[in-house]
Parts: sequence; C-alpha cells; structure tokens
Amino acid sequence: MVETSAPALAFVIAYAASGSDTKLSAIVAVGLAVVMAIGRLARRETPQHALSGLLGVVIAAIFATKTGKAENFYLPGLLANAAYASAFLISVLVRWPLVGVIAAQLERQHGWRDDPVRMAVYTRASLLWVALFSVRIAVQLPLYLAGAVVALGVARAAMGIPLFALGLWLTWRMVVAQGIAPGRDEPAAD
Repeated sequence: MVETSAPALAFVIAYAASGSDTKLSAIVAVGLAVVMAIGRLARRETPQHALSGLLGVVIAAIFATKTGKAENFYLPGLLANAAYASAFLISVLVRWPLVGVIAAQLERQHGWRDDPVRMAVYTRASLLWVALFSVRIAVQLPLYLAGAVVALGVARAAMGIPLFALGLWLTWRMVVAQGIAPGRDEPAAD
C-alpha cells in the first residue's frame, strides 16, 4: 500500500508545487516508485510487491500523461475501489463472503461456511469492506469528475492507508467479539 500511496501523494504535491504540470508530477511519482522498488529489492524482499507497486504507479502516470488530465492519475485507483466493492458485495450475495475466504486461507479453516456464527460475522465484515470501498468512491468520484486534482490527491491520501487500517481493525474487532479469534476452532460459548 505504501508503494502506491506515497507516489500518489508525491504526484499531488508536485502538481501543486509545479503550477499544475501533469508530466512533471507523473515523473516525480514514478521516480519515487522506482526508488521504493529498488529499496525493496535491495532488502531482498519479494520482487512481486516491489514490481506490482511500481506497475500501478506507471499505469496511473500513463493515464494522466496520455490524456493530459492530471485527475486521470487517480482513475486506476477509483476503478480498483469499484472492483473491490463489487467483489466483496458479490461474494456476500453468493454466500462466500471474502473475509471468510481470506480467514479460512490464513487459518486453514474447513467447514466455516457451515458455522452460522462464522458466516454471519464474515458476511458483516465483508459488507464493512463494501462500505469502505464505496465511501472512497462516493468522496473521490465527484472530485475526479470536477477535475479537482489537489483535493482528490488529499482525499486519496486521507482515505488510503488510514481507512484501510480502520477497516482491518474493525474487521478484527468483529471477529474477536464473536470469539472467532485466530487459532480457535470453535466460537466462544455465550
């Protein structure tokens, strides 16, 4: 997340400081993403994370520079939020809530869908993520459509890692409140 958040913030800072120079702002964002990717690789971390973060920033920069519209730097993020919100909502509708799928993979749980308590918690937690991604869209889409690049960049930064961290914490609280903590096979008794 830092690999996409920091360059996006650098983009908006460069945009404001340069007098709305989209190309320079894109170069600054990509440059920072390259430095961050090199840093990850130098620390011998997984190249996948370093390169995926860089790729996301490069795609955003291409969107902005090819169209000449700085707000298009944030379009891939808006589209990603719409895709994530849709995926979590569809997962609930088909009764395979994504929070449950993720938790089952992390905890090697089997039969979690047969447990009504787990299903209810994972469904509510998945709906929380639908709301989180939808709030991002509801705030950022009007700014994007208005071409309010600086406000959009600030909103993206404010709603990026902080909102994601809040979502993780609330998900954890929902799971712990029902006694479905990691390493436990059965929900807590009432």
